[in-house]
Amino acid sequence: MSTAVVGLGVRQYKRGAAPMSEHGVLVRAIVDACEDAGIDPADVDGFVTYGDDKNEPVRLMSDLGTKELSWSSQIFGGGGGGIAATFGVAAAAIISGQAKTVAVFRALVQDNSGRMSAAVMAHHLTDYIVGVGLTAPAVECAMRAQRMLEHHGVPRQCMEDLVRASYYHGARNPKAVSYGKELDVEEYRASRIIAEPFHLFDCSRENDGAGVVILTTAERARDLKQKPVYLKGVAQGTGKGWGDLLQNDADYASAGFKSVSRRLWAQTGLTPADIDVVQVYENFSAQGIASLIDHGFCTYDTVGEVVRYENLIAPTGKLPVNTGGGNLAQGFIHGIGTAIEAVEQLRGTSANPVPGARYSLLAGGPGAPTVSSAIFSTDTE
Repeated sequence: MSTAVVGLGVRQYKRGAAPMSEHGVLVRAIVDACEDAGIDPADVDGFVTYGDDKNEPVRLMSDLGTKELSWSSQIFGGGGGGIAATFGVAAAAIISGQAKTVAVFRALVQDNSGRMSAAVMAHHLTDYIVGVGLTAPAVECAMRAQRMLEHHGVPRQCMEDLVRASYYHGARNPKAVSYGKELDVEEYRASRIIAEPFHLFDCSRENDGAGVVILTTAERARDLKQKPVYLKGVAQGTGKGWGDLLQNDADYASAGFKSVSRRLWAQTGLTPADIDVVQVYENFSAQGIASLIDHGFCTYDTVGEVVRYENLIAPTGKLPVNTGGGNLAQGFIHGIGTAIEAVEQLRGTSANPVPGARYSLLAGGPGAPTVSSAIFSTDTE
C-alpha cells in the first residue's frame, strides 16, 4: 500500500496580524485542505505536527465535526527538522490501518504561541550554549556558516545566489509575502548584519498562519478531486557525532543530513540526479546550502558551480530550489509552506512550475539535532 497527498490548505498573515486565534486559523486551513481534496473535514481521523505546535488534535474535534479521532502524533524537537518526518509517521499510520485520512499541520500565531524563535531556543540553546554567549539561533547557525565559508571554502556568493533565487520565485508567486517585489542586490548587500555572515535577507522571518497537507491511501486518492501526489520515501534521524547540542559536532559545517540522505536514497532507489525540484528549509541561507551539500547535489569543491542563481531558478535552472520563494521570500510558518510547494510542483499548480517534474525533494530544518527529508512523486508506487 502507498499513500498520497490529496489536499492542501494554507492561511498566511503578517506576524502579529492574524485576524483570528491560532486555533481558528488552523481550523480554517484544515477546512480549506479538505475542500481542496473534496472530502468532509469530519472524516479526517488522524493528525500529526512538529516543532512544538500547541494545537492538540482533540481540541479541533468540535469545530471539524470529527467523527472519530483514531490517531495523533507529534515529532520531537522545537525546530523545523521534523517537518518531512511528519509525512513518514502519517504514512505509517495509514499503511498500518491506524488511520484512514491524516492531516499534517503546523500553526503559528504570535498572539497565542509567542515568537517561534523562543520555542527553537528552548530546545536548541542549552544552558551550556547560552552560557558562552550564543543567545539566538542566528548566532549559533552563523558560527556553522562561518566554518563552511572559511574552512571548507564555500563561496560567499552561493548564499547571495540562494537568496536571489528565493526572491525571484517569491516575486512571481501571488501567495508569497514578496510577491511583485524583486530583490535589490545592492539593498541585500547593504542590509544590516544580524550575525556575521548573515545579513537581514539571509534570515527567515516569521509569519502568522497555518498550513495543512492531507494524506490518505493511494487507492482512495484516485477517486478524489485533485491529482494525487505520492509519497515516495521519508528518512529521519541523526548520525553518530551529531545532535548532542554541545556545539562539538563531528562535522560542524554540516546541516546534519548525511546519514538521513544516505538512507533516503537507499530507500527510494533514487539519486540526486533524479530529483527535478528541491524545497529546502532555509532558516538561514547558509544552512540551505549545507543541506544541498549533505544530500549530494554538490560537494564543497563543486558548490560554487552548482549553487548559482541561474541554476536555481525555475523553469530554466538545472536545480530549481525553493520555487515558491521558500522561508525567505514566500513566508515562514515554520516551513510548512515548503512542503506545500513540494506538492504543488507535482500537481502542476506552482506559480513557478518545473515542466515535467516527477520527483520533488523536501528537506526539513537544517542544523537541528534531528532532521528529516522526504521525496514526493507522480509515480503511483
